[in-house]
Amino acid sequence: EGGSAALTVSSGAAAVRYSVRNLTSVGTNVVSAPQLYGATYALFAHVLPDEGVEVRFAKDDRAESMEPLIDDKTRAIFCESIGNPAGNVVDLESVSEMAHRHGVPVIVDNTVPTPLLLKPFAHGADVVIHSLTKFVGGHGTTLGGVIIDGGRFPWQDHAERFPMLTEPEPAFHDVVYAEQF
Repeated sequence: EGGSAALTVSSGAAAVRYSVRNLTSVGTNVVSAPQLYGATYALFAHVLPDEGVEVRFAKDDRAESMEPLIDDKTRAIFCESIGNPAGNVVDLESVSEMAHRHGVPVIVDNTVPTPLLLKPFAHGADVVIHSLTKFVGGHGTTLGGVIIDGGRFPWQDHAERFPMLTEPEPAFHDVVYAEQF
C-alpha cells in the first residue's frame, strides 16, 4: 500500500474495529458510506452504538452526502473502496478532500481491489485496511487483517479531535503517539 506503518491483526473484522475504535470514544461519531460488508455494517449499526460511538450512515457514498453529517464529534470517514457486495466505486479523492477540510481522516477498506488494483493513499486516504482472509491471503486459506497508516494525516493540527494521539498517555510512560510514532 505504500504506508508508513502497519499492524496485522487476527481478522478483517478486527482491522475494521481497531481502525475505528482507536480514534473514537464515548460520545463521538464516525460517518460511513452505507454500502458495507455485512459484518462491518453489523459492527457499525449495532455494536459501536452500544459502546457509545454513533455511526452516521450517509444516503450514498458521495462526499456531498457525507459532509452534512460531520460535526465536531466526528472522528473519521469510513468507506470501502469498492463496496462488498454492492460493487459501488467510491470517489476517494473527493471524499478525502472533503474530509480533510473538516480535519477528519479517511479510513478505506481496500479488501476487494487489493493494492494490486488500487492504492487509496494515492487518492487521499489516511488509513487503509484489508481483510487478508479474502484475496490477499488466497480467499479463505488464511485468516487475518491489516491496518496501514499512510503517515500523512496531521494529527497534531487537530489535537482537540484526537487527544488519544496528541496528549501524553499515562499508561505508557506519557508518550505522545503522534510525536513518537
